[in-house]
Amino acid sequence: MQSSSEKRPGIYTYIAQWPIYSLAWSVRQDKKSRLAIGSFLEDYSNKVEIVQFNRDTSDFTTDSRLIFDHPYSPTNLMFFPSEDAANPDIIATSGDYLRIWQIHDDRIELKSLLNGNKSSEFSSAITSFDWADFDVHRVATSSVDTTCVIWDIEKEVIDAQLVAHDKEVFDISWGAFNVFASVSGDGSVRVFDLRNKERSTIIYENTMQDCPLLRLEWNKRDPRFIATVGMDSNKVVILDIRFPTTPLMELCKHKASVNAISWSPCTGRQICSVGDDSRALLWDVVSKAGERPEYSGAGANSQVEPEMWYGSMAAINNVRWSPAELDWIAIAFFTKLQLLKV
Repeated sequence: MQSSSEKRPGIYTYIAQWPIYSLAWSVRQDKKSRLAIGSFLEDYSNKVEIVQFNRDTSDFTTDSRLIFDHPYSPTNLMFFPSEDAANPDIIATSGDYLRIWQIHDDRIELKSLLNGNKSSEFSSAITSFDWADFDVHRVATSSVDTTCVIWDIEKEVIDAQLVAHDKEVFDISWGAFNVFASVSGDGSVRVFDLRNKERSTIIYENTMQDCPLLRLEWNKRDPRFIATVGMDSNKVVILDIRFPTTPLMELCKHKASVNAISWSPCTGRQICSVGDDSRALLWDVVSKAGERPEYSGAGANSQVEPEMWYGSMAAINNVRWSPAELDWIAIAFFTKLQLLKV
């Protein structure tokens, strides 16, 4: 069916039936411009919906059969991270458990429910996860129980369970084969290597005392760089893992808390940040760092200006850069999914 939508040049809006938090783009060659959106309702019963955008007509279409119930609000969504249409059409969600769902033409059904707590049927809340595109059987999850868990989703077993943080782990991101990073309520960014599970390396600690780091994204195209965001902070901190502890730069032009970040999947030079100031800011950070040595380090705090910015009608909850169509960014605020052509 045709959806409720709005159009402006370069800006296309889908209006959902409920507030949106989580977002994901499909990577499949045969399902380009397909997104999933997850509701943010303070109830047990939430929703995930598949939305198709038609670039030729600039319209959205939905199918009521491709909306499924989700216990609690999903903290993250990801489609199977491969372009190959021969792969299964599945989507993962996190919340009370990690769930894998099979997408059919006329329905979506639960394929597996993964519980990391062997001693109980209950699971600690999963705050986020990342699906490894270089090893599609592996999903890394972060949890409020201070653990990071690596799942083999094909065998439905735990590959590794690591405890290094002192408090809740809020976000997790793969950097390379066997290597991932996480951020926590203890204010640290830790890097793990599964070849040595007994140790992890702190590469950054929040300069604000007792202030959690909530968001983390490793730059998949240029793995030298990691971006992180602290609680109630208007700064996006860019780290170069070759020079730990001192940020490469801090992006400080948001006027309120930053809620989400997403690197450009193409060159890895750009990052988009969104926040409570109802703005999406697009930064060209890598070339700035390379061209101007003075941009490095703490003195860079207020120097870097965004290349572009976009203002919305409400605080922006989430952002995802399309991995398949590189000039499209999706943002979510209130009941609106908005696609921005950049």
